[in-house]
Amino acid sequence: MKNAKSLIAAVALATASLGSSAVMAADVSSPAQNIDVVGTSGFFGDAFAAGTAGSTFSDQFNFTVSGTTPTNFDAIVSSISRTASTGLDITALSLYGPATGGGTGGGTGGGTLIASGTSLQSGAIDVWTLTSDNLAAGNYYVQVSGTLVSATSGAFGGAVNLAPVPEPETYGMLLAGLGLVGFMARRRKV
Repeated sequence: MKNAKSLIAAVALATASLGSSAVMAADVSSPAQNIDVVGTSGFFGDAFAAGTAGSTFSDQFNFTVSGTTPTNFDAIVSSISRTASTGLDITALSLYGPATGGGTGGGTGGGTLIASGTSLQSGAIDVWTLTSDNLAAGNYYVQVSGTLVSATSGAFGGAVNLAPVPEPETYGMLLAGLGLVGFMARRRKV
């Protein structure tokens, strides 16, 4: 009977310790936010309160590509702290686009993965970049994921740039203009 009580106590202790670690690793993601694109650029970011060590986040930042001209997309995101063991670690940077089947990617979490970012640096300073070419008109979002590595507060910030892709006619007009300038310069020499 004494062994049965010891076994029950051990199982209860193991279950309690497993449950407490699950409580510490909470999801502290913020609700989806819109990127205020001014001209062709915009900024985004988030900050997290102290006391959330071990928690994870996946924040979404929505934006819209409009018009008929395809658009190139570039983004950078960074976090900074005193040491690699404080603040937060960025673990992923991703671009999602319109969901197949008629849904939209903006804010729903149901978009299709278009591109994944590249980590340029990690440690006390994390830096990630992401590029994608020829985005069509529609709703998109950037997702930044990470982990809070200490009980101190943490923050990240980033920027996006949306640049229209020149149409082939633009290159043709440029070449014709250069040819005309060359012809005029040669004619003046004669």
